[in-house]
Amino acid sequence: MTHDLVIRGGTIIDGSGNPGFEGDIAVSNGMIMEVGRIPGRGIEEIDARGQIVTPGFVDIHTHYDGQATWTGAISPSTLHGVTSVVMGNCGVGFAPCRPEDHDRLIRLMEGVEDIPFPVLAEGLPWNWESFPDYLDSLSASEFDADICAQLPHAALRVFVMGERGANRDPATPDDIQRMRALATEAIRAGAIGFSTSRTLNHRTSDGQPTPTLTAGEDELTGIALGVADAGRGVLQFVSDFDDPEKEAAMLRRIVEASGRPLSVSLAQADVAPDGWRRLLGAIEAAADEGLPMRAQVAPRPVGVLLGFELTLNPFSAHPVYRDISHLPFEDRIARLRTEDFRKRLLADAPDTDNPFLKVMLRSFGKIFQLDAPVNYEPTADCTLEAIAARRGVSPEEAALDLMLERDGRGMLYLPFLNYASGSLDPSHDMMLSPATLPGLSDGGAHVGMICDGSFTTTMLTHWVRDRTRGPRIPVEHIVQRQARATAEWIGLHDRGLIAPGYRADLNVIDLANLTLHLPEVAYDLPAGGRRLMQKASGYTATILKGQITHRDGDPTGARPGRLVRAPQHPGLSAMAAE
Repeated sequence: MTHDLVIRGGTIIDGSGNPGFEGDIAVSNGMIMEVGRIPGRGIEEIDARGQIVTPGFVDIHTHYDGQATWTGAISPSTLHGVTSVVMGNCGVGFAPCRPEDHDRLIRLMEGVEDIPFPVLAEGLPWNWESFPDYLDSLSASEFDADICAQLPHAALRVFVMGERGANRDPATPDDIQRMRALATEAIRAGAIGFSTSRTLNHRTSDGQPTPTLTAGEDELTGIALGVADAGRGVLQFVSDFDDPEKEAAMLRRIVEASGRPLSVSLAQADVAPDGWRRLLGAIEAAADEGLPMRAQVAPRPVGVLLGFELTLNPFSAHPVYRDISHLPFEDRIARLRTEDFRKRLLADAPDTDNPFLKVMLRSFGKIFQLDAPVNYEPTADCTLEAIAARRGVSPEEAALDLMLERDGRGMLYLPFLNYASGSLDPSHDMMLSPATLPGLSDGGAHVGMICDGSFTTTMLTHWVRDRTRGPRIPVEHIVQRQARATAEWIGLHDRGLIAPGYRADLNVIDLANLTLHLPEVAYDLPAGGRRLMQKASGYTATILKGQITHRDGDPTGARPGRLVRAPQHPGLSAMAAE
C-alpha cells in the first residue's frame, strides 16, 4: 500500500504520556493511518532515526488576531513546532466592532500587547463588524497552522455599551443580557471561547485601563452563561489577584454557574514570591472536586528584552538619549559610539515618573546579558551588576557596551515574572501540577519587547535535556501537556495524539541538536513595522494535516491551516481504537 507520507524509525512520543517507542507512522489524506512497522511505501518518506516524533504542539495563549488578517504565516509560533493556536486572549481583539471604534480597539491592542498603531491601522482590513463577520473574514485565508479565535471581552463591552463600556461603568441588566446573547452568537458561529482581563497592567496606549478591568461578577457570569447557552466553549481570565482567595472564589462560582472550563494566568511575582502557591492550591482543590479549572503557566521567566533596536533600553528615560531616539538605527549607534556622547549619556540620569522606566530599568542586579547559547535560567554572575564589577566599570557603562555588541544589536534580559529567587524551581512545580496547562507565550504580541513564542522549544531544550540547576522533566510529560492536554482543553479532540484516525499534525525533532537561537528584529510587518523573531534549528519537519509546512526550520510555503470553528473529533478508526 502506498501512503502520502511515511515517517520511519523515529522514537515516537505519542502525546499520551506513555513511554516513547521506536516505530513508523503512515499518513494519507491528512490523517494518521498506521503506527508501528509500516511495510508500505510513502510518496514521500522522512528518515527519523535518532530523532523524536511528536504530535504538533497546541499553543492556547497567543495574540495573532491582527496578524492572521494580513498573512498566513503564524510565526514565530510555527517555527517552534506549533500547529494549532488560540488567539483572542486577555480580553483584547478586534470584533465585534463598529467603525467608529476601530481606533479605540487598536489603541488597546497597542497598549496591552505592544503592537504599534501604524502596523494595525495599515494591516487590518476591517471587513467585519460582528464577531461572525470576523470569523468569515478569517475563513477566507490559508495558514501554516490551524487558528482558533476567542470572543474578547473588551471589544464586546465597547460594542454593547459604547463610551460607558470604555469608561468601565457598571453594566446594566440589559447590557448583560445583550452581551450574553452576543456571546452565544459568537460561540455558535465558531468562537472557541471567551476571554477577559482584570489587570492594571493592561492599558491602552494612552494610559487608560482596559475596559474590562472592573467588570462585575454579574457581568462575567452573564457572559459565561451565554457561552454555556451555546453548549460549548472555554473561558480565559487574567487577573492581578490582589485578593487571591476572593478572586479565586469568584472564578469558581462562575464555573459552577456556567459549567464551562476556565483557565487563568499564573506566574510568580517578585512582590509576593509565594502567592502563586495559594492560587494554584485553590485551582487544584476545585479540579479535585471535578470543576473544569486550570492555571496557564510558563516554562521560563516572562521578561522584557532591552536593546537599542527595541522598544526599551536602560537609557530610554535619559534626556540625552531621548535627543537621539528619533534617529535611524545606524545613525543612533554611530552617535552612541562617539566618546563625547558616551560621556554625556553615562553622566545623565532618568527623567520620568514611570516606575518601570525609573526603577525596573535601573535594577542592574536583575538584568542579564542575553547571549548565545541562549539561557533563560541565568545565574547571578551573569547580571549587569556582576559583569560591571568584573570589568571595573559602572553597570550603566556595562549595559552600554553590551548593547553595542553585534553591531548595536546586543540584548539584555529583564525577567519580571517567575524569577523572584533567581531560579526556575517555581516554574518546575507549576508545570508538574495536574491542574495546569502550558500557556502564556503571547505569540504575535509584544513585538518590540518580548519574544516568548519559542516557549515550546524551551520546554524541550531546557526542561527535557539541558537543565543543571534542578530537576528536569521527562519528554513524555512535556509532550503530553503541550499537545494532548492543550488540545483537549479547547475541544480539539482530533489532534495531540499519534494514533490511527487522528490528524496528521506532527513534528520530527532532532532533540540532541535542538537549538534555540538569539532573538532578532525583523521589519516585515505592515507599514514597515518591526517585530522580534526567534528561530530554532533541530526541527527536521513540522507537518500539518499531512503536509510539510516547515523543513529544517524553514517554511515550505504549504498552508493547509484553516480557522477551526467548532470542537473537533477524531476519525472513526481512532474512536474504534479507543
